[in-house]
Amino acid sequence: MADSIEGRVQGAVDAWLRWLPRWRIGTARGRTRVCRLCLGSPVAAAAGFDHDVPHAVQHALLNRLRHIVDDEVDVYTTRNLPLVDRELRRDAAEPDPAAYRPGEGLDPEFEGLDVDPEPDPTQPFLFTLAGLAEEDAPPRDRSSGDPVEYSDEAKEALRRELALADDQAQAIGTTVCFALIAHRDRIGDAVERLVDPQIDELLSELSRTLEQPS
Repeated sequence: MADSIEGRVQGAVDAWLRWLPRWRIGTARGRTRVCRLCLGSPVAAAAGFDHDVPHAVQHALLNRLRHIVDDEVDVYTTRNLPLVDRELRRDAAEPDPAAYRPGEGLDPEFEGLDVDPEPDPTQPFLFTLAGLAEEDAPPRDRSSGDPVEYSDEAKEALRRELALADDQAQAIGTTVCFALIAHRDRIGDAVERLVDPQIDELLSELSRTLEQPS
């Protein structure tokens, strides 16, 4: 498994390095909510990111790596955790209303980012993508099939499997971090060449703007 993860981590870093030259600091927006993926992430620390690296730059890599962990846990669950796998399949099989989901189908670099710009009181929006997604949709049809009832033994078995899934996610996350450390130099070099100059230019422009007239 470790060899497979190392290869996938290298692929994720390679894809991020191909994307990074297209990133522009002028297109980045502030967030009104904390990003649970990036804040305090050990993966960010393994990549060598510090607080000076813009969130969008970190998020683009961390989100690709999150997919590796999710995929590996899915494989482990299918093979070893029948109760959890059954619950996930049952949930996925429920009818899904035809609702608008602007956050789906995005490239990994943009998954989890806000889909709407920051609100401007002087220029109110006619609509927002998040608002469209929250509009009333047809309710799910939960009438098919009988409700599932579990015995105390089955509930305890399901709890044990969930704990095993959590342990596996932690183990895979640790493997991803160790694999990522090998690419820290490449990541740091790319940030130094492609990100830092944009930040320096922005700070320089801000400094000139704030200079007091002589």
